[in-house]
Amino acid sequence: MTPRKAEGLTIEASDGALGARIIKLSGLFTLQTVGEFQRMSREDAVKPIVLDLTEVSYLDSAALGCILGMLASCQRTKRGFALTGLTERVRSLFKMTHVDALLPCFDTLADAESAVTKS
Repeated sequence: MTPRKAEGLTIEASDGALGARIIKLSGLFTLQTVGEFQRMSREDAVKPIVLDLTEVSYLDSAALGCILGMLASCQRTKRGFALTGLTERVRSLFKMTHVDALLPCFDTLADAESAVTKS
């Protein structure tokens, strides 16, 4: 799929080896860029989702809200959801806002995809 760009954020979606939808973000994930992310995340409401944040240099509260919204959507539709590639800055934000226990985070993309595609 062609990467989408939104004011400093690049969003790429692809199918993983095990069938999950992998959404890879690069750049600044902020209030100015959440709209395009939300549009893309709604395009395939069937597959489990792995959100790869490896190349996210900054994430604000609006972006965090979008991630939590995606988690809730996946839970409602009984799809797996996982995050991977968390930088120390992002981990700190999750811990500071007390969402670290809610969000399933994995060290590798393979581990995240395996977790969301288990039957």
